[in-house]
Formats: sequence, C-alpha cells, structure tokens
Amino acid sequence: MDLRKKGKVGTVSEKEIKVLDKRIFNPDGELREEYRFLDEKATAAAAAPPPTTAAEPAAEQPAPSAAAWELPAAAPTPPRAGEAAPPPYEPEYESGARLELPGTPPGLGPTFYDLAAILAEPVAIYLGDVELPDGQVAENLEMARLHIDLLEVLRQKTAGNLTVQENAFLEDLLYRLRVRYVQKRG
Repeated sequence: MDLRKKGKVGTVSEKEIKVLDKRIFNPDGELREEYRFLDEKATAAAAAPPPTTAAEPAAEQPAPSAAAWELPAAAPTPPRAGEAAPPPYEPEYESGARLELPGTPPGLGPTFYDLAAILAEPVAIYLGDVELPDGQVAENLEMARLHIDLLEVLRQKTAGNLTVQENAFLEDLLYRLRVRYVQKRG
C-alpha cells in the first residue's frame, strides 16, 4: 500500500532555524533597543508625582538626624485631662518615603539593586570564579545553588512590587547566575 497516494506522507522541506536573544539587557548592561519602551514607561510614571492627601503633607520632610535613630529615654507619658491622644504610629514606608540611613546623603541610601547584589556576590565565590584574599578558591556548588535559590525566593516574594527596571535586573541576574552554575556543574 502506497501511503503517498493516500496523503499520509508528505515531502520533507528544509526549514531555517532562527535563534533570537530574548534578554532585556545587552552585555554592557544597557537596555536593548526593543525594550527602550520599558524605560520610557518607568520614567513617565516616576515623573508624575503621587497625589497628596489631607493626612499627608505636600512638602518633603528633611532626612532624619542621627538623634532620630536613638531610642527614647523614657516611655511616652499618657495625655493629660483635656488633651487629645497622639495619632497612631504610621511607618514612613507606607507613605512611599524611603528609609535614609544616618550620615548618608539624601537619596543615596541602599536600593533594591544593592540587596540583589549582596545576595548574588557569594555565588561567584562559590562557583570558583573569584579567588579569596589568600589566593585560594572556595568552589562549593551546593552553596552557590543555595544563593541562587535565595534570589529566586526574593523574585517570588517581590513579584508585582518591583519597577520594570528592577524586575528586569533581577530576571537577568538570575538567568546569568543559573547559566554559569550549569556551566560549572557540567
């Protein structure tokens, strides 16, 4: 029985395979041209100031001094008769303010990128890509995998709460670390 007559077997045609690089950043760390719109969206969103409410002052508050970080000497006193109770405590982070460390110029405190870099730094050491100060290599693939997994936990727990750039940075960082881990593991 000839299958060609019944239409069951077709001719084999050669198809061209095209490989596309889907990473957001180029090797220099810049956004690729096809992803520039993400940067434009983020800058447009950052340029529009958030609406202020009656409970929130419109003017920015100065960075806290070193004295603001010290614990109070005694517990606050209860209000006297006829005085209004103090308003309940509202953490600053809920109003969108950033935590400023004492002695740090305003706006230059730690960022999400710093956190991701601190979690990713040991990976290079444990993969054996960076020598220790004494010249030895501390290759430990299990510890490298642990730190990569910690970054994955960070990605999962911050999903939906990062800017486009922060999300792209974390995704690209995880991708690069995983590729290097697989290369070392063999």
